[in-house]
Amino acid sequence: MSVTLHSLSNGMRIVTEPMPGLESAAIGVWVQAGGRHERPEENGIAHFLEHMAFKGTERRSALRIAEEIEDVGGYINAYTGRETTAYYARVLGPDAPRALDVVADIVLNPVFDESEIEVERGVILQEIGQAQDTPDDIIFDWLQETAFPDQPMGRSILGPEDRVSAFQRPDLRRFVATHYGPERLILAAAGAVDPEAIIAQAEALFGHLAPRAPAAPEPARFRPGERRELKALEQVHFAMGFEAPGLCAPDFFTAQIYAQALGGGMSSRLFQEAREKRGLCYSIFAQAGAWADTGMITIYAGTSAEDIAALAHLTVDEMRRAASDLTEAEVARARAQMKAGLLMGLESPSSRAERLARLVGVWGRVPTLAETVARIEAVSRREVADFAGRLATAGAAALALYGPAGHAPGLAALSERLAA
Repeated sequence: MSVTLHSLSNGMRIVTEPMPGLESAAIGVWVQAGGRHERPEENGIAHFLEHMAFKGTERRSALRIAEEIEDVGGYINAYTGRETTAYYARVLGPDAPRALDVVADIVLNPVFDESEIEVERGVILQEIGQAQDTPDDIIFDWLQETAFPDQPMGRSILGPEDRVSAFQRPDLRRFVATHYGPERLILAAAGAVDPEAIIAQAEALFGHLAPRAPAAPEPARFRPGERRELKALEQVHFAMGFEAPGLCAPDFFTAQIYAQALGGGMSSRLFQEAREKRGLCYSIFAQAGAWADTGMITIYAGTSAEDIAALAHLTVDEMRRAASDLTEAEVARARAQMKAGLLMGLESPSSRAERLARLVGVWGRVPTLAETVARIEAVSRREVADFAGRLATAGAAALALYGPAGHAPGLAALSERLAA
């Protein structure tokens, strides 16, 4: 398998990776614009725009967009993140040109029909309502807002109801004109694809776009803080966040392996201690999220009002203990889980295309799998333990609690216990 990276004269990048033996192809456009590129009054517009891309173009109705992909047995979808909006499809190899034409059309030529805007506004408001009614979903938005207050990185991807209720066609067109320049577009394709044909078609579809000067997003600034929302639920939802390395930081993989060892699977410390040995919860995990300039270690658990104090104390105790007695076996297991998860996930052309786009967006190139695996394997037990020690010593965290959380320990007490 070989990766081909090509840039059009206007700055748009095309990255492809054929996967011999596959019958299907994944192809999409990743736009380097998401929630953190919004102004305060635009909060939620990147996600609104993602929805509207499927509501009709100059050449296709909303129904025709779906039919053209589903007529050949494929599927088409999109998502909005904090730094990226993605539009992608998966089809059989011979239908890759069709898929690219449809994806390019919805990215470049949405009509933003006013009646469709009103219909989709209702859909998105329903989506917001559903998220707010899902405690183990909304808690992560609240944690993000607490950790990155009053800045784009902390705002909800969906946006608040009042903003979403006010967006109009000129707002959508303004966001596209500002952020959908060719320098921010990455076309990625993997699977049963012909790189030369993809590049030629991309030149025909996107080559006319005029270069623009994209503005850098506001830098992220992690801030400790606490948000506690009391509600008569069955469980207290507990989420704690700590600043972590960004995607380009030298200790990025160290943070990933630390989170895996702490709470990344059934053999992890938090799962074994909190669930298996003490029965304090059903669900508990740790994960390391990362963006261009920052990251966050997140720990989540759901438990009863009677057990929340014990669970919170156990969590910070395990974090503190990891700095002193993390074993070689635990780190080796976390490395193996991370490596296997990467390699097994990339057996899918959709995952492969997403990886290509993400790496080109971050690094401007695609490191080989061997290079990535070598970086994972190079992380030592001492490096992970030192990282755990720095995290515990700093004691700077964000805390979000939702449910019958009146007796849950506060951030100050947990930070003091962690740093003791």
